[in-house]
Amino acid sequence: MTDSIARAVAQLFDSKMTRRDVFRVAGLTAVASASNFSPLVRSVYAQDKLAASKVIAGKSDALIVHNDRTGVLETPLNLLREHQITPPDILYVRNNQIKEPEGRTLDGVALQGWTIELGGTVAFPRTIDASMLAGLPQTEVTMVLQCSGNGRSFFARTVKTRGTQWAHGGMGNVTFSGPKLVDVLATFDPPLNPRPEVRYVTAEGADMPPEGSKRPDFEHSLPLQDVMDRAILAIGMNGAPLPGAHGGPVRLVVPGYYGTMNIKWLSRLRFDVEQTNNVNQIPRYRIPNDPIEPGSPITYTFENSTPNWRQRIKSVIFSPLNEESLPAGQVEVSGVAWGGNPGGVTAVHVSTNDGVTWHRAALDSPHGEYGWYNFKINVTLPAGKSRIWSRAFDPVGNAQPLDGSIRWNPSGYEWQGADYVDVTVT
Repeated sequence: MTDSIARAVAQLFDSKMTRRDVFRVAGLTAVASASNFSPLVRSVYAQDKLAASKVIAGKSDALIVHNDRTGVLETPLNLLREHQITPPDILYVRNNQIKEPEGRTLDGVALQGWTIELGGTVAFPRTIDASMLAGLPQTEVTMVLQCSGNGRSFFARTVKTRGTQWAHGGMGNVTFSGPKLVDVLATFDPPLNPRPEVRYVTAEGADMPPEGSKRPDFEHSLPLQDVMDRAILAIGMNGAPLPGAHGGPVRLVVPGYYGTMNIKWLSRLRFDVEQTNNVNQIPRYRIPNDPIEPGSPITYTFENSTPNWRQRIKSVIFSPLNEESLPAGQVEVSGVAWGGNPGGVTAVHVSTNDGVTWHRAALDSPHGEYGWYNFKINVTLPAGKSRIWSRAFDPVGNAQPLDGSIRWNPSGYEWQGADYVDVTVT
C-alpha cells in the first residue's frame, strides 16, 4: 500500500468515521491484507480494537485483532516465519463463539471433571471424564492448523467476499498430543461400536453462542473414516497442556483438516448416519463443487457443495516479504507448503517470470506429512521490480492454481492460489 493511500485512510479516521466505515467506503481492507499490512495501515486498522493480550491473556500484542468479542487474532507474516513450531503466544485464533473463561487464557484447563458424551448411532453410548485420557497411550502429531478463511482477502483481486479479511496469518504449525480416538473407544467393555450405517462423526464443544445471538450452537460433521484413521483427542500442544484459548482441556484434532473442524472444548461426539443440518455445516463453511462466477450468489445444498474438510495444497513465501527492497545479486526465496492429503507435499516450483518458466525448489519435511514443508531456492533477479511466484504440488496430482479466484465463493473459504510477492531490486 502506498503512503498516499495510507494517509488517506488516516485522514478518514480523523474525520470521525469508524474503521468499518472507512473500509466500506474506500474498499481498502483487501489492499491492506494483500500488502501484508504495512505498519501505518495496521495501526489505523487496529486503533479501535483492544490489544490482543486484553482479548486473550498471554497473547502477543503484535497480533492483529479482527474481533475482540469472541477472539479473532491474526499472526503477521514476519512474525510467523520466525518459528518452525508456532508458539502459543503468537498462534492465530478464530472463534465463532467462545468458552468463558477458558477461551480467554493460554493457561491449561483441568481435565478432572470435564465430561465428554460419546453417543449417536452406537451400541453402548458413554459419558467419560476427560481425566481418563491422560492415562492412555499418547500420540503426537505436528500439523498445520489453518482457518478455512485464511487468505480470504486475496479473493478481492476479483470480487471481495464477506468475512474476516485474513491475509496469510490465519495459520500456524503446531504439535498436538493426546490419545487416538480409536484407542479411547477400545477401552470400553462392552465396546462403543458405531453401527454399520454410520458415515459421519459430529463434534460439539462446550462453548455457547454469544449473548444475543440467534444462531444455534456450533457443531460440525466429519467423514467417519478419516476421523477413525487420524483423530486424536488432544490434551497437549507444543509439549505443554492444551491452552484454554486453543480448545483446552480437550480438542478434537483431525490432521489435515481445516481448523473449524478441529472442535475446541470438546463436549460431545455423535456417530451419525447423515451430516448435521446445523447452520455451521450448511450453508456456512462450504464451497461450491463447480466454479461460479465471482460475485455470484449460490444457495448451498448437500449435493452442490462440500464442507471445509481437507486442506487444499498450498504454499506461502516467507522470504522475501511482499514489497521488500533487495540488493542486487542472488536472492534466496524460502517459505512453507502443506496440504491435507496423506503424503503431504511432493514439490514446490518457483517462477520469476510470471510462470513462463519454473524451477524446482529444495524441499524438506521435518514435521511429518501434515506439517509445514520448508522450501528454498536461490534466484537471480534483474534490477527493478520483480514478482516471485511459488506453487506447490501433492501426491495425488493437485497443484495450486495460478489464479486462485477460480474457486471464488461468497464466503471466501479455502483460498489456495499460487502465492507471489512483489519486490524491488536496487
